[in-house]
Amino acid sequence: MPKYLLKVNYVGEGVAGLLAEGGTSRRRQAEELAASTGGRIESLYSAFGDTDLYVVAEFPDAASVTAVSLALNASGRMKATVTPLLTPGDVDAATKKQPRYRAPGS
Repeated sequence: MPKYLLKVNYVGEGVAGLLAEGGTSRRRQAEELAASTGGRIESLYSAFGDTDLYVVAEFPDAASVTAVSLALNASGRMKATVTPLLTPGDVDAATKKQPRYRAPGS
């Protein structure tokens, strides 16, 4: 199953909710959210700095992880971005493709 990195920041009332509910209950909610679209949380880490939460998760397809991202962002309490994670085999397959491309001005 494809893997994705979700970077999440709590905003506004989301910060207050985290303070009230704690990190463990938010992890359970993240697991339920992922499972509701056929996904699975592989790892979840809280951090400080530019990103509050790093989540590595598996989802069956891009539509499923997009639905999760939309739900998080629509809440107005979190801002989430999603990055697809590629295996070395994925990179090997990409290097064997021959896309036709002309750089601007060339």
